Order: sequence, then C-alpha cells, then structure tokens
Amino acid sequence: MEFRTVIPIAPFQHRISHSEQILSLGSCFAENIATRLANAKFHITASPTGILFNPESIALAIERMANRHYPTMTDLHYSNEKWFSYDFHSSFSHSDVTLTLEAMRQGVDRGAEAITSADTYIITFGTAIVYRLAESGHTVANCHKQPQSHFTRQMLSVEEIVERYKALLEGVLKNKRVIFTVSPIRHLSEGLEENSLSKAILRVAIGELTRQYPNTLYFPSFEIVNDELRDYRFYADDMTHPSPLAIDYIWERFSEAAFTPATRNLIEQIKRITTAAAHRPFNPDSDSHRTFCRRQLDEITKLESQNAEIDFSAEKATFTSYL
Repeated sequence: MEFRTVIPIAPFQHRISHSEQILSLGSCFAENIATRLANAKFHITASPTGILFNPESIALAIERMANRHYPTMTDLHYSNEKWFSYDFHSSFSHSDVTLTLEAMRQGVDRGAEAITSADTYIITFGTAIVYRLAESGHTVANCHKQPQSHFTRQMLSVEEIVERYKALLEGVLKNKRVIFTVSPIRHLSEGLEENSLSKAILRVAIGELTRQYPNTLYFPSFEIVNDELRDYRFYADDMTHPSPLAIDYIWERFSEAAFTPATRNLIEQIKRITTAAAHRPFNPDSDSHRTFCRRQLDEITKLESQNAEIDFSAEKATFTSYL
C-alpha cells in the first residue's frame, strides 16, 4: 500500500556529465544542490556574488558578471563597522574597504568566467517579493539588516519575471541549458499567505518560460517537499528550511533525472574515495593503513585514466601523506 504521492520526473533530454561546466545561481537551496554537485566532482561555480533570493536580483547579477561590472566605492555603504553592497551577499562585507572591493571583484570575475564556459545553468527562485531602495528604486539582493524605512516592498508579477528572463534567454543565456527550480524554503517572515502567493507566481512564470524556450526545463524541488514528502519531519528546527534528509532525497531525485546510470555509478565510486580521504585513521602509522591508502591511490589512478576531467588532487595528497 502506498501512503504518499511520488512525483514522476522524466529524465532530462540532455543528461549532465562530468565533462560539463555548471553555474548555479539563486537561493540557499541552490547552494545545497551545488555543494552536492561539487562533492561529486562536477565542475560547478556556485553563487559568485552570494546567495540571491528573487528573480530580479539574479538577473542583475547575471548582467553584472556578463559585463564584468565591478563595484566601486560609490556602490558601497558602511554600517555596523562593515562595508557592504546591496548587490552582494553579506559574506562579501568586511571592515576593510579594500578587501571588500577585492572580494567583490573576484566574485564578478569568477562569475564572468563561468558565464562564458558554463554549459548548464541551474537557477533557483526563492521569492517573488523584492525590496527596492526608497531613494533610487534599485532592487537590492540583500537588505544587510538596514532600517525598513530604507526600502519599499513589491511583489513581482508573472509578466515582469517572464519579460525579464525572455531578454536573458535571448541574450546571454541563448543556447545555454537552463534548469529552473523554485526553492522549497518557506519565507515565513513574509507570512504564509504571501509566501504561498509568491511561490505560485514563480511557478507560473517558470512554466511560461519553459513553454516558450526549448533550452529550459523545470525541476520540481518545491513540489517534492510540499507534495511528496509533505511532513514537518522533513523540515529543520526552524520549520523553514528543508532538513538534511529532505535535501538528500531531492538530490536523489535530481540524480535520477539529470544523470545517466553510468554517471550515477561514477558518483558512487567518487563518494567512496572522498569519504575514505575524509576519514580520520585510528592508527595512521600502521602498515594496514598504508596498504589502505595505496589501494585508494590505485583506485584513483584507474578512475583518472577513464575520466581525465575529474580532479582528485586533494584526495591524492591526503593518501600520499600517510606513505
């Protein structure tokens, strides 16, 4: 007897392989999937300007990186003993203005290189609600805990999102494979009704884009959490973010759709090696541990001969250090 509704997900028309370059942009849920892709040794650049929540900020970041538009002193603000930009995540903020600008410049450069080389984009929308600077109307990527009076709040419409991304899909994203997702993370600070409306707008907008552009598709991470898992035990203690178990399950479903069986088998082999490298040996000077390390190095050599694009340098350094 089946006590849940399993969402059928058709295999992607183009499966992702280790030979491809991937760029992931969007909410902190996108970071979770990007981390798993990186751990599986895919070539992925994740959130070069930091976590982004709304479609407008993601679009602005793509344009900034594509044009290598670096922030200057006039773009920065100072508060709580740190310099920051409304276009970058707080992880780029610093008490030293020079270090702040340099970190942002490096982020733009990483993103520009990824935009040029990426075969596949993964874009995750978190909310349709945007905050704009009251003085200029500029959409901010992060409010940086500034007074609410500094901003005006707006719910983007389906039409605004679609038109914004039509321009990108006919420009910088033309001929790129774009995987859209809606983050299952609940924006409870906006209220449940507003969160529900926001997610619906995002879903309808993506539906319209995927209908019009054959190089785009939708992965139902939002539906997996809300309709398939459908239980508070799959949320973290804050009742907002999906739990690690839920993210693992979403990754499993993503893998089934995005990778061939051969790639999934390779991922499992990679996982065994990376797990072994991360393990702290009980007796690192023992003959048995040195034998174990040699076996791992032999396994790496075999995988490298078949998959030259996979980088095992960190794992090889770890195992070699015990010999």
